[in-house]
Amino acid sequence: MTDPRSTNEEPAQLEPTEMDRRRFLRNAGLAGAAVGSVALPGSLLDVSTAWAKSTKTAGTIKIGYVTPETGPLAPFGQADTFVIDAIRKHVAKAGGIKSGGKRYKVEIITKDSQSTDATAAQVASDLILDDGIDLMLVTSTPDTTNPVADQCESNGIPCISSVAPWQSWFVGRGGVPGKTTFAWTYHFFWGLEDLEAVYYDMWSQVKTNKVIAALWPDDADGNAFSSKATGFPPFITKKGYTYINPGAYADGTSDFSAQIAAFKSGKAEIFSGVPLPPDFVNFWKAAAQQDFKPKLVTVAKAVLFPSVVYSLGSIGENVGSEYWWGPPFPFKSSLTGQSAAELAAAYTKFSHEQWTQPIGFAHAVFEVAFAALAKAKGPTDKTGIVDAIKTLKLDTVVGPLNWNKGPVPNVAKTPLVGGQWRKSKKYPYEIVIVANPGHPNIPKAGHVEALA
Repeated sequence: MTDPRSTNEEPAQLEPTEMDRRRFLRNAGLAGAAVGSVALPGSLLDVSTAWAKSTKTAGTIKIGYVTPETGPLAPFGQADTFVIDAIRKHVAKAGGIKSGGKRYKVEIITKDSQSTDATAAQVASDLILDDGIDLMLVTSTPDTTNPVADQCESNGIPCISSVAPWQSWFVGRGGVPGKTTFAWTYHFFWGLEDLEAVYYDMWSQVKTNKVIAALWPDDADGNAFSSKATGFPPFITKKGYTYINPGAYADGTSDFSAQIAAFKSGKAEIFSGVPLPPDFVNFWKAAAQQDFKPKLVTVAKAVLFPSVVYSLGSIGENVGSEYWWGPPFPFKSSLTGQSAAELAAAYTKFSHEQWTQPIGFAHAVFEVAFAALAKAKGPTDKTGIVDAIKTLKLDTVVGPLNWNKGPVPNVAKTPLVGGQWRKSKKYPYEIVIVANPGHPNIPKAGHVEALA
């Protein structure tokens, strides 16, 4: 397969306009955000002067993008608006993109899922039936990715998704490993097996009584994590740990007194779970007030974002989480040639905000999209688009992707390490890599420390 990054030209760097920045801040309702410098190489976007100046195109490729701009999942979509605006600007400057040997304009149509699966499904349907998109992109937890992917599967629209553990996406949609293959929907991210390895590494670095307090919500992530067949329970037992599960709770719960009482009664010294960010903030503040003080915290999804950890104040120190993308990751974009560190720095330079993990994946879905379109006969060749994805091997800013390797036909995996939030000179907290099982190329910067 031809390397879609191959080009003899030096990648250009795109600088956002002030209007882009003001529009992003207005739409996102944030103090700042997003990725700077976005450029696409000659193999995917022919940036030669003659080609860019030509006005003749074969038509327009319509790409739909669904993201949680508002609601409790909004931190996942913090960088999306600017990433998309930057790509729009560069595609226009380059005169379009090539697909099937022809040149096309690109229209990216974004929709807000409002952090609910019902709205995600509705806006995906609107994009497919009303806007007539050729390709769907979606990120940011199974609450968003799954209903959008289901709409695409039902309507025969190629879909590329990310930022949901592959079991939450695949099994959560009714897939059975070894038996099920989706026709139109493809995903890239890590899996629970990777998170289990990371957490076990972290747990092993602190002496505890091996009793885990498990906070698993009644949603796609919580159901995947708590599955007694494929989730954390069999892994926990196999490794000689026990767990306390007070039962699934509803997203948006504000009173966790019953769960905290159960954890204290069971003398749990490790806390783990997969709550929404605001739910964890409520839980962790109540836990401090009610004197539940585990030695170690490894919580998925909730504390990926600096703003969430900042809101915890002093009780945010050494809270642990999965770490799926950031400056230490030794990968480069197939579109821009930027390293992960350069991409994160560009975000900070533009927004004056601390970088955030989803930046890399918001960027990478476009890497995959343009690589697939370049291999297809054109945007109407929907079978060709999915055929390109299902055999795609691509080095991206989030790591090497290879749909030929699985773990299931519709999924490519990305690297995962573990981190703890520590106080720093530059920011109130920064996440530090403390566990990297299976990924020694992503360097550790410290060891796990018990909570004070």
